[in-house]
Amino acid sequence: MSFYSNMTNLKEKHQSALDSAVKALHERKFFTLYPENPSPEIYGETADKEGRDKYKTYLNNNFAELLQENPEQWVGQEESPYTQEKLGVKYPYFSPETLIDRAEKAFHQWRKVSPADRAAVLVESLERLKNRFFDIAYATMHTTGQAYMMSFQASGPHAADRALEAIAAGFEEQTRFPNQTEWEKPMGKYNLKLNKIWVAVPKGISLVIGCSTFPTWNTVPGMYASLVTGNPVIIKPHPKAVLPIAIVIAEVQKVLQENGFDPNICQLAVDAEDHLITKDLAENPKVKLIDYTGGTTFGNYVEGLPGKTVFTEKAGVNSIILDSMTDLDKVAQNLAFSVTLYSGQMCTAPQNFFVPETGVVVNGEKVPYETVAQKLAEAVTGLVNNPKAGPHVLGAIQNVATSDRVKDMAAMKGKSVLDSCQIQNPMFHEARTCSPVIYEVNAEDKEVYSKELFGPIVLLIKTKNTDESIKLAKEMAMEHGAISCGAYTTNPEMKEKIMDEMSLAGTPVSFNLTGGIYVNQNAGFSDFHVTGGNPAGNASFTNPEFVIKRFTWVGFREPVVG
Repeated sequence: MSFYSNMTNLKEKHQSALDSAVKALHERKFFTLYPENPSPEIYGETADKEGRDKYKTYLNNNFAELLQENPEQWVGQEESPYTQEKLGVKYPYFSPETLIDRAEKAFHQWRKVSPADRAAVLVESLERLKNRFFDIAYATMHTTGQAYMMSFQASGPHAADRALEAIAAGFEEQTRFPNQTEWEKPMGKYNLKLNKIWVAVPKGISLVIGCSTFPTWNTVPGMYASLVTGNPVIIKPHPKAVLPIAIVIAEVQKVLQENGFDPNICQLAVDAEDHLITKDLAENPKVKLIDYTGGTTFGNYVEGLPGKTVFTEKAGVNSIILDSMTDLDKVAQNLAFSVTLYSGQMCTAPQNFFVPETGVVVNGEKVPYETVAQKLAEAVTGLVNNPKAGPHVLGAIQNVATSDRVKDMAAMKGKSVLDSCQIQNPMFHEARTCSPVIYEVNAEDKEVYSKELFGPIVLLIKTKNTDESIKLAKEMAMEHGAISCGAYTTNPEMKEKIMDEMSLAGTPVSFNLTGGIYVNQNAGFSDFHVTGGNPAGNASFTNPEFVIKRFTWVGFREPVVG
């Protein structure tokens, strides 16, 4: 089959999915192409076992699925937070110079491919990934410490939806304007006529720097946004969480090669045992685009690099504002789940709980501050001690530094409301676990709560009233960044004030959540993840800016002859 026939078939195969994704971008309603339920009815009776068995074949072996030739050595540093044993997976290492040279050569092929053809190839790669969701899930579990269900959903279906969202946004922006037109300007006795052509020109090599806790969900938006806009991508994952995204890259490379493209359009880059290569790649003048997820210090460094277009998601100080509600118990249960989910290792997890010293209003009656604190502590304790729920919600701690941070809270200025404890995981007795701690601090103790305390740490901040709670939540977001905010109020005027003030701080607010929806969750095609409006990050996926900054419009014109 010829290249053109193959691409025509791919476009026809995926046009409906692409059209539906673009439509979903505009409507912002629920849309998914990849079901989040790991059900045998959806994915096949043997899919889970096959995925688990496939994961096991990677252990203590070279990861040989990548189509990157002639590695200089094989390296790997991952260990499982569940077993605290090394995975033994080794990945091909290439020097930054080799990665850059290969990307530059691939660029001149990929940039000339039409946006429609690029989109078709990339959607095809997601369809292939659908068959890898289960081995990606086990790879995610044993690199990040996420529980099984979150590992499957976040690294599989949800990540694929976010990737499709980026493809759809990039495709739409590149096809928004006509490729060419005959331009005619009346001049009285004659008309000026010009043929005009416009080309969306990609900016060049893209570097995507991943994080250790969500190695695919946070990586694929930037990766696919650059690919669909014609830029070759080098993906540099966190050295402790390589395997999930390596599987993704392998599938992309296979689809590229099958359709006549250089697989080096999409490359995996890993650190050598004795040399970290992220800065070498980031500072290379041939790298034009950088996507980064991680800590603020390195994020600020990336944002300060000259001559780069940078998209960042950094640390944030997320707040909960408690004012009034109809059912305090349901609120406490919802918040307990939010702070316990994946042991607080989510960028959207709440940390600072602002509670008036006079208490909150529940069904028109005042409930003391002390009762609010007690209810929250009891809800957390009940959840983590539930053998059917606790281990599956908490997961495991990815980095020992997070466990140490929880322990160090004992020396913090404040009053302990709930101490942490290790929760036994029935399937993994060596799992590194840590339940949430709750500390009470005063509003004036800003040095304690004006920074991200990554992990299962909750601060109850006693304020004069809800107005002060709003003021402090806004201040934290504007000065230190915030990715999420939760608020509970039955007062319409107070709700309007919270919306207005937090919008000025570039922070989305979830109001009055109870039941099965939590402040931590963001939905593809509907919620903008990070706003780019405060120090928690300068980008938002997926809004138009997330893709249009990856290419430029260049015009060509000449007089019409005859």
